[in-house]
Amino acid sequence: MSASFASALNAARDAAGAQHYPQGTLYVVATPIGNLADTSLRALHVLQLADAVACEDTRHTQALLRAWGIDGKKTIAVHEHNEAQAAQAVVERLAAGERIAYASDAGTPAVSDPGARLVAAVRAAGHRVIPVPGASSVTAALSAAGAVAEGGAFVFAGFLPAKAGEREAAVAALSAEPRTVVLLEAPHRVEALAEALAPLAGRQVTVARELTKQFEQVETLACGSLSAWLKEDAQRTRGEFVLVLHPQAEAKPADEGQRVLAMLLAELPLKTAVKLAAEITGAPRNELYDAALRLKNGS
Repeated sequence: MSASFASALNAARDAAGAQHYPQGTLYVVATPIGNLADTSLRALHVLQLADAVACEDTRHTQALLRAWGIDGKKTIAVHEHNEAQAAQAVVERLAAGERIAYASDAGTPAVSDPGARLVAAVRAAGHRVIPVPGASSVTAALSAAGAVAEGGAFVFAGFLPAKAGEREAAVAALSAEPRTVVLLEAPHRVEALAEALAPLAGRQVTVARELTKQFEQVETLACGSLSAWLKEDAQRTRGEFVLVLHPQAEAKPADEGQRVLAMLLAELPLKTAVKLAAEITGAPRNELYDAALRLKNGS
């Protein structure tokens, strides 16, 4: 443990120690996604206070605890292969009045990592669950992408299916989604995902690789260019990925007006088509009229 974490533990006790931490409660603790310094003071205090730490990988979590100077803490393995059974062991500890912290390998638990079934089982047994917020690759990538419009709407799609056909079908469904979409991907599948996103062509995507780590990289480019960008440098396919698919660009009223106008002209007289196109799209009627004349004249 470095001297900086020794002082951090003291600061954690000073900052968070006076708060109430009920017994018989599961504390869902966010851990860093790469940079140890992203640990919150409250997380440090809860991890010190907990009777045991349930975690995705006991070896990984023990290494984190040692780095923070939290030694001798009991750990309980709760991962995707044993979550249902391990949850019952946690529930029994909570019933005995223990405080249990749960941490996944990195970031906020129970989002794309294990933990959701554990939380559901704890709640079903009537015990309290308290989140201890912190690092999240999803919000970190969104904050650097500049892709969330006013109102803050986005869709978290997580990991797309591994099978090529199912992945392509998922991307086809996302192509009709007008909001920002957040995807996660592993290094061995990121090139396949890039190929699946290629049909979205000019739609922008921000690639966030190795967030908060030494070789962090955040780049924004067109979906149609993503495969080539990855192939330019072997380093670009390494690490964990968050991809932020930007919202679809809204059609300009004039462009949309002319598209609608062209369809109406095939069935209606010129003046009627212009009038309806203007009402439907809000495009200026005089511009639509000029466009209609050009279309009628074949220019």
